[in-house]
Amino acid sequence: MNTNTMTRQKKKGKKHGSGLLVASPFLLPSLIGLLIFSMMPLIISGLISLTDWNGLDQLTKPGFFQEHFIGLENYKTILSTPEFWNTLGNTAEYIILYIPSMLAASLLVAYLLSRPRKGIGTFRVVYYIPVLTSWVAASLIWKSVLAPQYGAMNGILEFFGIQGPGWLLDEDWAMPAIVLVSVWKDMGFFGLILLSGIVGINKTYYEAAEIDGANGWTRFVKITLPLLTPSLFYVVVVAMINSFQLFPQVMIMTGGGPNKATEVMVERIYQYGFRYYRMGYAAAFSWLLFVIIMVFTAIQMKGQKRWVHYDD
Repeated sequence: MNTNTMTRQKKKGKKHGSGLLVASPFLLPSLIGLLIFSMMPLIISGLISLTDWNGLDQLTKPGFFQEHFIGLENYKTILSTPEFWNTLGNTAEYIILYIPSMLAASLLVAYLLSRPRKGIGTFRVVYYIPVLTSWVAASLIWKSVLAPQYGAMNGILEFFGIQGPGWLLDEDWAMPAIVLVSVWKDMGFFGLILLSGIVGINKTYYEAAEIDGANGWTRFVKITLPLLTPSLFYVVVVAMINSFQLFPQVMIMTGGGPNKATEVMVERIYQYGFRYYRMGYAAAFSWLLFVIIMVFTAIQMKGQKRWVHYDD
């Protein structure tokens, strides 16, 4: 490396350093906010998970940590109980049912809304309305719709000569019912993301395929899906994280029942923290959930190289 190159690199380093110095006052408020509202709660929850705190004793009183410290006992207890593995099994069932159904519904919505038809803007707004609906309101409405005796869903099925199941009161159907409601609520949001991906695909690919005689299905499989994989990857990652954080629809529609068939991680965290007043136990549950989400997200990030294709 010659002298001129070294001099240029030193000047460039000085410029970067001075630029960071100039930007620091502007970055400082955001950094302070990150530390106070993100990092500090994480640290505090981690410390609480090592205690048997009931949520009522004052955290700042002298000797609090020495009095309530129990080490890793909360984690050992959680991992040794059937309840934890039951919640993981229920979450896995939800993911297996939800993600493929949501992807299929969102892809269908995105594909239909990408077609240039009269009044398509109105349909795009209509499909997005469930996303704007409060989860509490939506869950209450769907709880009524899925009522086994007087619900609209079983009434429709009965009209076609089909005996409807117990839905939220049936162990085998409670989780599929929650999946149905979740797909209805989320397909507008994820469909919009996939729609933007479809619209952004270069039209010359389709024109070349048409000249070669490719039909609609071939164009969709060979062009649309491969070039849509970046959007699909984002959707899958977000949907996976949302699946592990499943809570409002379970809390309102089933409360974790029937017979623990819909108990999930966040529902257990809520119950232990705010119903049973076992804040330390709930904090340990939340940290285990955090680790699980991080592991699955890391696996997805690692695996994207195998199936995500970017249009260079």
